[in-house]
Amino acid sequence: MNTSNNTVLEFLKAKFDSLKKWMVRYSKIVLPIILVVCVGLTIVIAVQANKRKVEQEKAVVAPDEGSEEDGTLIKVPDVPLEQDAVPEINELFQSYYTAMVEGDTDTMSNLLSYLNAEEILRAKETSRYLEAFSSLEVYTKPGPKDKTYIAYVYVDLKFYDYDKPIPGMRTYYVCTNEEDKFYINNNGIESDEVLRYIRELHLQEDVIDLNNKVAADYNDMVAEDGKLPDFLVALNEEIEKNVGETLAHAEENNNSGEEPAQEEGADTPEETEETEPEVVVTKVKAIDVVNIRTSDSETADKLGKAAVGDEFELLEEKGNGWSKIRYNDGDAYIKSEFLEPSETQAASNEEQEEEEEPQQAAASATTNGTVTVKETVKIRKGASTNSDQLATVYAGDKLEVIMKQADGWTKIKYDGNTAYVKSDYVE
Repeated sequence: MNTSNNTVLEFLKAKFDSLKKWMVRYSKIVLPIILVVCVGLTIVIAVQANKRKVEQEKAVVAPDEGSEEDGTLIKVPDVPLEQDAVPEINELFQSYYTAMVEGDTDTMSNLLSYLNAEEILRAKETSRYLEAFSSLEVYTKPGPKDKTYIAYVYVDLKFYDYDKPIPGMRTYYVCTNEEDKFYINNNGIESDEVLRYIRELHLQEDVIDLNNKVAADYNDMVAEDGKLPDFLVALNEEIEKNVGETLAHAEENNNSGEEPAQEEGADTPEETEETEPEVVVTKVKAIDVVNIRTSDSETADKLGKAAVGDEFELLEEKGNGWSKIRYNDGDAYIKSEFLEPSETQAASNEEQEEEEEPQQAAASATTNGTVTVKETVKIRKGASTNSDQLATVYAGDKLEVIMKQADGWTKIKYDGNTAYVKSDYVE
């Protein structure tokens, strides 16, 4: 029995020595690769000590099923890595990396077992720098439980500020839910026995060979461009800095007091509306990470991404929920819901008169009727795209119409008040 134990210990020691030598040999390569991994969400399996402590305190003091005490350790099979062997898992990672590049945290949340607010913020911030991914290769080995896999995903990530895709590899624990659909298990509270299983897989020869392949690919890039490691370090630092600043800003807003209540007897907006000059928005800023596109369509080509706080000259706010902006000395479009005014100015008397004249010449009055919304459009306080937004309505909604005006606006009754909507979007 002792001889058997010694043989196992000697085998494990030899494996760890081999891994140690490999780490030392490729230390200058492995560390930057780890940074590439950290650029996205960190999905490596990790034990959250505080959660584990709570679980252990609640557990009955007895040998765990599958523990060393009862001699039923989960056997680690010595089977070769399989490339792209499970189509459903390949589809899972295609969807996941697509969502990562696009900053689509809703999709990411559906594919992951756990994604908190800070990780959502980090994913959106990371997507600002990611342009595309390619060469997705998924290598799998059987997982520690039925219908689970350990996946090693090799992928080239293309960043906006670097001219070549950068290779990297990440490890994922893939499980199945009650509907037999695959998802990425990243909750970090797996048992010690599952973690031991995964660690032993990492020491198998074909997994080490795959790591060597990634290291060699990266080493070739560093040989061509010695600035690559510095780029990755600076990129990771910038992402963490921006995430930290956004979290701090959000905390400041949460800690700030409520807006002061309106003084009794003060004029209401309705009472002062006629005397206040029309305000024209001249600049807007992004309130979330959002794509900048060539036209007002979600299928239009992407020109880039706006970060939180990025400011743009507003050329036009369209009635279909898009804003036309000035971008890189040209015109571009951003979803209006991701923008807020950052600079305004009072419209001149001539501009206000130009808006009022068509209204006075309005024709084809229609009372006590309704119109149907054809496409998503905003309801505004006045007949101008610069007027305050009251609400957003969607295709199929019914609106009580007062008058269809000759200036392209329809005057409606909304929440008991007069409002306006672009005529092109109702019928």
